[in-house]
Amino acid sequence: MALARNRRDRGVDYWPGFVDALSTLLLGIIFLLSIFAVVQFYLSQEVSSKDTALQRLNAQIAQLSDLLALERSGRSELEALLGTVRSNLSATESERDRLRALAEGAGNAAAAQGRASELATALDLEKQSVARALAQVEILNQQIAALRRQLGALEAALEISEKRERDSQTKIADLGQRLNVALAQRVQELQRYRSDFFGRLRQILGSRQDVRIVGDRFVFQSEVFFDPGQAVLKPEGRVEIDKIVEALTELEKKIPPDIAWVMRVDGHTDIRPIANVQFPSNWELSSARAIAVVQYMISRGISPQRLVAAGFGEFQPLDSEKTEEAFRRNRRIELKLTER
Repeated sequence: MALARNRRDRGVDYWPGFVDALSTLLLGIIFLLSIFAVVQFYLSQEVSSKDTALQRLNAQIAQLSDLLALERSGRSELEALLGTVRSNLSATESERDRLRALAEGAGNAAAAQGRASELATALDLEKQSVARALAQVEILNQQIAALRRQLGALEAALEISEKRERDSQTKIADLGQRLNVALAQRVQELQRYRSDFFGRLRQILGSRQDVRIVGDRFVFQSEVFFDPGQAVLKPEGRVEIDKIVEALTELEKKIPPDIAWVMRVDGHTDIRPIANVQFPSNWELSSARAIAVVQYMISRGISPQRLVAAGFGEFQPLDSEKTEEAFRRNRRIELKLTER
């Protein structure tokens, strides 16, 4: 037992040190959270909107207006009281003078003199009341003047804030107008380059029956590039795409780099469904054909950032009839030069 006790005595108790370290860590975390909360509080105070400041100024002006009205009402009441006191004072002085006159003409001068003394005392009290009322009126006048100065300062601050807001709105409107002008200029430039590109394509492609211009798009029948139900470019289709790449390469050199433009390649099918292992639906077929055209253009040197592939399946037909001619027209690849 003595040996076991000695071993326990020699053992190291890590628990107090662990508790101290854990307490220090918790204190540090609490301190950091406190700092974070204080910083968040000051940041929230700093980023309060000017609308809130305007509302606060308006509320203060309303409160000051109410206080000013109350002060004016109190002043009116004191002035009315002062008028009453002055009337009483005048009546007391008249009574005193009358009694003095009676005292001078009467035989009982002592009684009259006593009454005059009482009236004189009452007169002094009335004078003190008048003096206090005048002092209160003066204090109210000073308070009203201070409120008017504060109200004037708040109105000036509100006017400055409103002027800043009007200036900001004017600047925003001016920037918006400039932006619209710049965007319109960019659109006009892109339209000019689009016209040049279409003109060049007309020269290259000639008057082919299977290539049409519909609005702002070049429309190729799918048979120009692909066999029915397939998404692999035919050799003669690659020849036609090489012509497009030639014109697009010239265009890419002319358009300034700050104009965000892309060549969009859209795939379309007719309404007859396709369902096989490779293409479960017309969506997959139209998308695969558009991607095949884009990938070939990239292999011929067109920047991938200037190309977009999209598949529309059978949902954007040019001809709603259910004839072979309508089906042929709806199976197509469209090229469109547009904004990115």
